[in-house]
Amino acid sequence: MIGDGGSVPDGEVDGLGERELLDLYRSLILLRKYDERSLVYHRQGRIGTYAIFWGHEAMQAGAAHALADEDWIFPAYRESAIGLLRGIPVSTVLSWWRGHPAGWWNPADYNVASICVPIGTQVPHAAGFAWGKKLKGEPTVALVFFGDGATSEGSFHEGATFAGVMRAPLVLFCNNNQWAISTPLSAQTAAPTLADKAIGYGMPGVRVDGTDVLAVYEATREAVERARAGDGPTFVEAVTYRAMPHATADDPSPYIDPERVEEAKRNECVGRYEGYLRRLGVLTEAQVDEVKDWALELMREGIQQAEAEPEPDVSLVFEHAYAEPWAALRADLAELRRILGG
Repeated sequence: MIGDGGSVPDGEVDGLGERELLDLYRSLILLRKYDERSLVYHRQGRIGTYAIFWGHEAMQAGAAHALADEDWIFPAYRESAIGLLRGIPVSTVLSWWRGHPAGWWNPADYNVASICVPIGTQVPHAAGFAWGKKLKGEPTVALVFFGDGATSEGSFHEGATFAGVMRAPLVLFCNNNQWAISTPLSAQTAAPTLADKAIGYGMPGVRVDGTDVLAVYEATREAVERARAGDGPTFVEAVTYRAMPHATADDPSPYIDPERVEEAKRNECVGRYEGYLRRLGVLTEAQVDEVKDWALELMREGIQQAEAEPEPDVSLVFEHAYAEPWAALRADLAELRRILGG
């Protein structure tokens, strides 16, 4: 959909007017600012290990905008900020990364499930949820995000098989950045593409450019429409290249191709879409500055609110472990309080 401003012409997506195109841009900038500021936040020692998603914004925003308000999102850790597009406060997501109890939300308030850290386990969660909605006769669609590495996990196979057999209204969205930490895609599968795997689960597979937010939006919208019509799940493979480390604890220098990384940075998704909107004549320099200032201010406010949260009582670690706490658990809590000086 997004050309290069030269030999490759720009396309258009039916149903997206100027307002919708600019809303999509705001979402991309919000996600980009969140990721950039969170990386700084980590380097200042204010959060622990952080999973960087720079370059993945088109996949996240494009897919999220293709959903209706009643549809649900099941994110992995790479999509930790996806809830911002549904109204979850910045401070809440930052608190999640700080390990603070304020970093959790009621999923029903935003139709965004809890962030899933174990690889692939959100896939059967989403499949079961979608099937449940189908049994209730509700038109809700679920979309689950996962990486290329998750397709090697048993939980992915179980969830995809279940969704295919039950014809659950589910979109399985794979952000294929071609690395599972340091494991390349070639070591994940012998299939020509990950989308080819879909046939084994009885569903169509679609492969799309993950740096083209409009192409992502259109592919996801078609999958959502198919699911809502009762035709079952779709596997969407959005292809990009991971230009940043897997996380702040990762040193990718031993395994990456520096030239390929630089190419990915030059063609990153936010800049591509911004160029498209400028060529279309719907985005001005003043609007660019306004949106970036807005997103940066949201981040500043969110950081202040997250760090203003009172320190949680350590008893929260123990309170919900057992229905009836036993003596050794109480002794452990007392020991922890002693160690922490409280």
